Amino acid sequence: MAKNAFLFLADAAAGLTTGDSIMVQVSKEGAGTKGPRVTTKISLPGRYLVLMPLQDHTGISRQISDAAERARLKEIAEDIRPRNMGVIVRTVAEGCTKEELGQDLEELLRDWARVKRKYKGRSGSPLLYQDHDLVHRILRDLYAAGETTVVVDCPELKKRIIQELKDLAPGTPPQVELYVGKVDLFTHFGLKKQLERAGNNRIWLDCGGYLVFNQTEALLSVDVNTGKYVGSKNLQDTVVKTNLQAASEIPYQLRLRNTGGIVVIDFIDMTDPNDRSAVLEELASALSADKTRTNLLGFTRLGLVELTRKKTERLLSSVLEVDCPHCKGMGRVLSDETVAFKIALEVNSLALENVEVISVHCHPAVAGFVIGAGGSNLRALEKHTGTTVKVRGDESFVRQYYEVKSVAFD
Repeated sequence: MAKNAFLFLADAAAGLTTGDSIMVQVSKEGAGTKGPRVTTKISLPGRYLVLMPLQDHTGISRQISDAAERARLKEIAEDIRPRNMGVIVRTVAEGCTKEELGQDLEELLRDWARVKRKYKGRSGSPLLYQDHDLVHRILRDLYAAGETTVVVDCPELKKRIIQELKDLAPGTPPQVELYVGKVDLFTHFGLKKQLERAGNNRIWLDCGGYLVFNQTEALLSVDVNTGKYVGSKNLQDTVVKTNLQAASEIPYQLRLRNTGGIVVIDFIDMTDPNDRSAVLEELASALSADKTRTNLLGFTRLGLVELTRKKTERLLSSVLEVDCPHCKGMGRVLSDETVAFKIALEVNSLALENVEVISVHCHPAVAGFVIGAGGSNLRALEKHTGTTVKVRGDESFVRQYYEVKSVAFD
């Protein structure tokens, strides 16, 4: 279903007026009832560079920390980028030659030329450019020549990856292995278990404490609890150890779940400022491994820790899960007793139509409340309505669903 996109003022080109035709790029996918966010600041990602054809700017990845290397790469980027166009040097470009960066830029410029041709000859609002498929993006964005080994369980995919790596990282033998084992690839490497954990709101820590994740439309809250862990010395030792493990695990879970936006963490209260500092340092250290931009804001006056993580693609939960059709995503359903009360109300309403027999069809557990101990509830209902009520339990009914109708006689 088509949705309207949102173009924020900060993402729009200057001088726009009503009725203008503009080229935009989706910067954030839509979620729920919200449409996608778009921008006029076009960017095309390559292996070593990101081309920004409509901006005059040179940037270097923050993950490259060596000052001399940053200066070298910036000098190369300034030299090779076309006038009035911008580039961002990616982390994987560290140590690359001017020739390697230049070849990557040439390919991106060809992509941009194709986009412009399609835009010039467009009819309506066509798709001008789409990034490569998942396999190519993973290799382009994550593969580090000489450091990364790719493991697959499909011979055809292995051949394809070897060829793509020869193009992406020429001069370095591709490190690709074909897995043949008694269990599936995800189980062998523990990924299946991690995916299952990512689908849980409660994550247990090695120390016996646990985290509770609560994702809302506005933010993600994480609650830290001691759980089964009681420590070996005193309560404060238990609190600090649990908080330190939580500070290490939470950034990993943010990456795994692809969480973006505002994150609020409720660590267990600590009285010693040194303990609070140690937990913040552990959290900052764990966040530093994240390639997605994060901003740790520290403790608030209420003792909560705030941080932000740039929104990229969809949440893992939105890819793997759908809202429960019974609770509509609320995570809670009516109790059996409440459903039985609703049934009684409907029986009362239907009895006002002067029917003689009413049929109730529901889950057996709910039927038990409708009937009551020894049939007491059912007798009272029949007496009050002046009708005969026939109750039938059916295991195929979900507990909060039921059917109340009059019985017609020929």
